[in-house]
Amino acid sequence: MSDQKLRIIPLGGLGEVGKNMLAVEYGDSILVVDAGLMFPENDMLGIDYIIPDFQYLLGKREQVRGIIITHGHEDHTGAIHHLLEQIKAPIYATPLTRGLVEVKLSRGGLLSQVEMNTVEAGDMVEIGPFKVDIFHVCHSIPDGVGLGIDTPAGLIVHSGDFKFDHTPVDNWPTDFAKLGELSGRGVLALLADSTNADKPGWTPSERVIDGAFEQVFRTAPGRIIVATFASVISRMQQVANTALRHERKMAFVGTSMIENARMARKLGYLDLPDDLLVGVDQAVKMRPSEVVLMCTGSQGEPSSILGRLSTGTNRQFELQAGDTVILSSHSIPGNEESVHRTINRLFRRGANVIYDAIAPVHVSGHASQEEMKLLLNLVKPKYFIPIHGELRHLHQHASIARQLGIPAENAKVVENGHVVEFDEGEMRITGRVPGGYVFVDGSGVGDVDSSVVREREALAQDGFVLVNLSLNRQSGQLSEEPEVITRGFVHTRDADELAESMGKLIADFIRRGNGNLQEDLQSALRSFIYNETKRRPMVFVVVGGAS
Repeated sequence: MSDQKLRIIPLGGLGEVGKNMLAVEYGDSILVVDAGLMFPENDMLGIDYIIPDFQYLLGKREQVRGIIITHGHEDHTGAIHHLLEQIKAPIYATPLTRGLVEVKLSRGGLLSQVEMNTVEAGDMVEIGPFKVDIFHVCHSIPDGVGLGIDTPAGLIVHSGDFKFDHTPVDNWPTDFAKLGELSGRGVLALLADSTNADKPGWTPSERVIDGAFEQVFRTAPGRIIVATFASVISRMQQVANTALRHERKMAFVGTSMIENARMARKLGYLDLPDDLLVGVDQAVKMRPSEVVLMCTGSQGEPSSILGRLSTGTNRQFELQAGDTVILSSHSIPGNEESVHRTINRLFRRGANVIYDAIAPVHVSGHASQEEMKLLLNLVKPKYFIPIHGELRHLHQHASIARQLGIPAENAKVVENGHVVEFDEGEMRITGRVPGGYVFVDGSGVGDVDSSVVREREALAQDGFVLVNLSLNRQSGQLSEEPEVITRGFVHTRDADELAESMGKLIADFIRRGNGNLQEDLQSALRSFIYNETKRRPMVFVVVGGAS
């Protein structure tokens, strides 16, 4: 049987919001679409972020012909430097997306080692056997694109992150004409963004934010601090336009925000008069009513500018009474608790906090149900694969496709690592490759696995008990009293009483001298501690010898 088959292999983004990555494979050629990261969930203690498991690509690194990045958000670009450390392949991106990727790669010293190619919406680029039509889509960042990937086995349309905004901030709506033209060629499969598949109706236009900003700027008595993602260039422009109307100076806070704004101005995606901008050091000395600051931290990240402001640990400036803080973003699923905690801390420090639940200071960049229906009706695919979302989003999007007449067997919900194969125009799932989480913790990538995260969770919940034993090498009996150390477990007074009881148990256990001392004693102590306290700390027994 010929190996010249078309395979689509999602490596991230199908089953979660974030870490989007897709491999399109034909014969001995692979095209990679996006390489994003994902924020850790609340129980992933100590994890900085999560990237896709691209182990499958490492065994075929010579076959990777190119990497296309659909837009500049972190959930599509955040893993790019990890990927390029192991796979050398040219990158294709629109000008703003390329600029954001270059900022990222320059921090890691990888930029000089990578072939970067600028593409524009409307271009067609050949990458190995793939002829890729690049078309503009609206999103919450300029220069977002979808892809028409023409392969010898058929045409695949990848929506990218999209919405049908007829009045976008950059006045550049989604390219309906191109979608119609692709449909006319006959689309084998459509892969479409599912993030808002459970939201009825239409996603509001970005323009509604202008009115909300206008209201805040008109009434805020002191400084205005706007928190959003560092890559949301269109939001920077909206804040700048409102600041100009209200005669406030504007300052960017934080390395990523400053670098991205500088790059976007250089490329012409940000139109900011020089006399509008001031440095942070100058901004904090100005009258509060004359300044607006933009920073990161809208997802409650502890190390972000807003996170540090909420805890009083920011170095350059602190919150003061009368500050108005705008969180111009939705909470990413899993981040709600962190965001709410940050909001509460900001209120506690005297700030007035405005977020999307109480004012339209953010709208989604993703299509809602009616837009999803319009895309399906425009493209008219034979097969439909929902992408970019949790399983609940993927299943809802597949249900929408079935409502529009796509047969149930042709609207497939697949998960990360599933190999979707097309053979003579028929689609089937033929296997599975690794598609799980790779945790990034400090400088370590993948050296912390789910078992370590579970251990951290156990330590966080009930602490630990460490027992140091010194045994006489001849008699095998205790040469001194056991040392019992507890952390995060019980109050010191209770620990002393518990340690005394544990000491008696240990002495009796050693006198009997049965079985594997270390493992059996750990088990006995765990049972004893649970019976006494109804808690399950991690228990460690260390056995040493003395002559």
